[in-house]
Amino acid sequence: MDLSKRLLEQFLAVAEEKHFGRAAESLSMSQPPLSQAIQRLERGLGVTLLERGPSSPRGVRLTPAGTAFATEARRLLDSQSAAIERVRRVAHGLEGDVRVGYVSILSHRHLPWLLRATAEELPGLRVHLHQDSTATLAEMLRAGTLDLAFVRDPSPLSDDLAVRDFAVERIVAALPHEHRLAGADAIALTDLRDEDFVLPSGDALPSLAQQAQLACRDAGFTPRCRAGADDLTGLLGYVAAGLCVSLLPEDLRDFPIPGIAFVPLRGSSPHLETTIAAVHRPDADAAVLRLLDLIQRHARP
Repeated sequence: MDLSKRLLEQFLAVAEEKHFGRAAESLSMSQPPLSQAIQRLERGLGVTLLERGPSSPRGVRLTPAGTAFATEARRLLDSQSAAIERVRRVAHGLEGDVRVGYVSILSHRHLPWLLRATAEELPGLRVHLHQDSTATLAEMLRAGTLDLAFVRDPSPLSDDLAVRDFAVERIVAALPHEHRLAGADAIALTDLRDEDFVLPSGDALPSLAQQAQLACRDAGFTPRCRAGADDLTGLLGYVAAGLCVSLLPEDLRDFPIPGIAFVPLRGSSPHLETTIAAVHRPDADAAVLRLLDLIQRHARP
C-alpha cells in the first residue's frame, strides 16, 4: 500500500487529538474524508489502529497496534523530511562527498587552510584527498574519479579542463643552516652558481623541476646536480644534511625545518614565481562550485 506523507499526517493528527472532528479541523479538511482515509489505512494494513467510542462516535483511542504504528509513522515522516532536506543540500552543494587531488608540494600551506575553511563553512561536505602528479590528476579529472585538483603551473593542461588561478608563489633558496649565506636577508641566484644542488625529479615534480632549471638559466648558469629527489621530503633531507642547496616554494618558510634556512631570491625572472590553480571539469557540480567560491574568498595572495 501507498503510505503517503499526507496519509501518515492524517493518522497522526487523529492519534494526537483522539477525535476525528478536532483532527479534521487541524488538517483543514472535513471529517468524512478523514474517516475514510483512516479506514483505508486500516484495511491496507489489515489491523485495527483505532477504537471508536460508542458514546462519542468521533472520539477514539489507539489500539496497541495503533500506538506502535504512530511511533513508526513519526519515524517515517522524520526520515522523509531528512531525505528531502539532504537531497536539497546535495543539489545546492552543501552536503556530500568531494574528491580533491593535489600535488605533494602544496600540502604544507594550501591544503590545511582549504580543509579548515571547508569544515567551518561547509560542514556537510566530506573531502576525500588524493596526492599525485599534475598529469595524473588531470587524467583523473577527465575520467571523473576526481572532482577538483590543486596544481602548480597549470599552463601545460589542455583546454578541456577549467582552470582558476588563486595564488602566485615564488621560489626561495633552501640552504643548510651552516651555509655562508644562510643568514642573508636575500641573495641573487648567481650567488649559488658554484654550489651542489639537489633537484626535483622531472617525472614526479615536473613544474618545480622546470622552474628551477629555467630560473638558473636566466641567472646565467646550469645548476650542478649532485642529487635528485621525487618528493619534498627527499629534497629537504639533502639540504638538512648539509650536502646540497635547493630551490623550493616560499611557503615552506612558514614551517621551520631543522637544519634548513630559507632565503628569498632577488631578481625579476618570470621563472622565480609560478601560479597555483584549482582545476576542474567545465561541468563542475554544485559542491565544487561552492569550494571554488570558498577558495576565492580565503586564498592568501
